[in-house]
Amino acid sequence: MRKAKLVIQFDSPVILSFTALSLLALVLDWLTGGWTTTHLFSIYRGSLRDPLFYVRLFGHVLGHSGFSHLIGNLSMLLVIGPACEKQVGARNLVLAMAVTALVSGLFHLILSPGTMLLGASGVVYMLIFLSAAGNASRGEIPLTLILVGVLYIGRELYGLLRLDDVSQLTHIVGAFCGVFCGRMLLRRGN
Repeated sequence: MRKAKLVIQFDSPVILSFTALSLLALVLDWLTGGWTTTHLFSIYRGSLRDPLFYVRLFGHVLGHSGFSHLIGNLSMLLVIGPACEKQVGARNLVLAMAVTALVSGLFHLILSPGTMLLGASGVVYMLIFLSAAGNASRGEIPLTLILVGVLYIGRELYGLLRLDDVSQLTHIVGAFCGVFCGRMLLRRGN
């Protein structure tokens, strides 16, 4: 009897690429003493004439403040992301991630102009709610996703009352982007 050959499958190209780019951004942060994170992988109020401002508007989702910040975001991303990628397709997922980066960056600039934002948590929240919106299109919303949504958004609304280093606004914006992108992708027929 022949043994089946075990093959590692590159099953989620967008999510795995995003993971690799986020890890690379953290390594570059260490190698450059924080220069790349400040100039490429975080968003803050800056001159519209600076070309790197536009890079940061999308690149802030790849930057992280340290290894534990990165692992916290990537662990959720790797659990939720592949199913979303399979559900909506790679191209649509890249579009949804770009929309989330842009919208969360703009909201941050408008509502928190004196602080710097970085991290993939807005994208993670988008994935959670994109998954829920995708299932809703088939006339079904899993109760587990409703409960996760209520718990996550409830926690973020409560978090707005505290002063900490977490951008609850980014999480809430990410959730709304997930619902919006999910509804738009469903309307287009995926």
